[in-house]
Amino acid sequence: MALHKTCDGLARRDFLKVGAVGASSLSLGSFLRMSEAGQVNSAAKAKSAIFINLPGGPAHSDMFDLKPNASDEYRGEFNPIQTKIPGIEISEHLPKLASAMDKFVILRGVSHTLAAHRLGSEYVNCGNRPLPSLSFPSYGAVVTKEMSGPEDLPQFVSIPRSSQTPGYLGVKYAPLHTNATPSPGRPFSVRGITLGNGLTVTDVEKRQGLLNNLDTAFAGFEKQNQLLEGLDRFSEQAYSMITSKRARNAFDVNQENKQFAAQYGEGAFGQSCLLATRLVESGVRFVTVSTGGWDTHRDNWNRLKTTLLPSFDEGLSALLNGLHEKGLLESTAVYVTGEFGRTPKINTERGGRDHYPRCMFMLMAGGGISGGRVLGESDANATEPLNDGFSPDDVAASFYHNLGIDHTKEYNTNTGRPVMIVREGNVIEELFA
Repeated sequence: MALHKTCDGLARRDFLKVGAVGASSLSLGSFLRMSEAGQVNSAAKAKSAIFINLPGGPAHSDMFDLKPNASDEYRGEFNPIQTKIPGIEISEHLPKLASAMDKFVILRGVSHTLAAHRLGSEYVNCGNRPLPSLSFPSYGAVVTKEMSGPEDLPQFVSIPRSSQTPGYLGVKYAPLHTNATPSPGRPFSVRGITLGNGLTVTDVEKRQGLLNNLDTAFAGFEKQNQLLEGLDRFSEQAYSMITSKRARNAFDVNQENKQFAAQYGEGAFGQSCLLATRLVESGVRFVTVSTGGWDTHRDNWNRLKTTLLPSFDEGLSALLNGLHEKGLLESTAVYVTGEFGRTPKINTERGGRDHYPRCMFMLMAGGGISGGRVLGESDANATEPLNDGFSPDDVAASFYHNLGIDHTKEYNTNTGRPVMIVREGNVIEELFA
């Protein structure tokens, strides 16, 4: 996947990777032995989630909230087209998503006040306005804590990396990064899942046999040490994952039906969406997919129509259609967002749009959410919500609600401070009507 830098110099591939298992010194065994799950409302339809991150800040006025009747200083170069749902229009450069409009909801008039990439990203990746004194856990960390899954699969996977961090919950709830994106026809290697350097499953089994002999020798000592018992249990889970055919197959997009896979295309984002589909089908609870380049201060329309929108249109429509074809959309919550929108008023000197958090779009689908709708509305120039609008906190509360997680539940920080999962938001009831 290409490296994208935002205007503040932050590389998207390195953005907030503290706690990232794949890029740190943590082994798979260390990662697993620190991971445990909590509990959720079993009546919720969504049992897993896919979070699509668009770092850089996508232009809402050119994608899902066009204003064709606005003056030239606001309108932009793109025209709206009708979607599959009468009366709903989106950008002409999103034709495949227009045909899949029945499967997702557009939230317009989402609004906040943080116009810096890092702060905006922290906000939308956890649903809590950032505080200098506290690092909130991301969606993936909370889902990992609350929801259990198969022992031989990681429960939180990011493709290729993620802005989501475990916050005060600690590194045991960090994601397992793939650090790469799949390519059609080529083996996809994930450190700790795929056996590399000529290592075979037989080799691992021999080593495990040696470890079992050592375990027997020290059994009397271990019975007196709960920590070592815990280490042994999570080492066994790591061994199960490495030797599990299901785990290796889950990460191998080349085993997917060729006709089914063709709709995802051969680009990095589409292939990442295909991998996300396979992972949730296999039992992974939470997957993030990141695709950057949306910081379009310059050359906004050319970059959107030639590069950004075609790949986004292809990949996201294939994800939604693919989940539906496999019968997974009703059990998978999908959430798409950038950290903010872009200025409705055009920067004529640079041919682009700048940072703009006061009005943006978010997309939601799956689980208990019925698609084919637009909730919320912006004013005539897409400068602010027409009425009350939605906050990232509200969307976060709704996302957790879709997964059966009570957003008002309190966790304790390592200092004993009780903190709600989402401190300010309220569930958007219309999403589930």
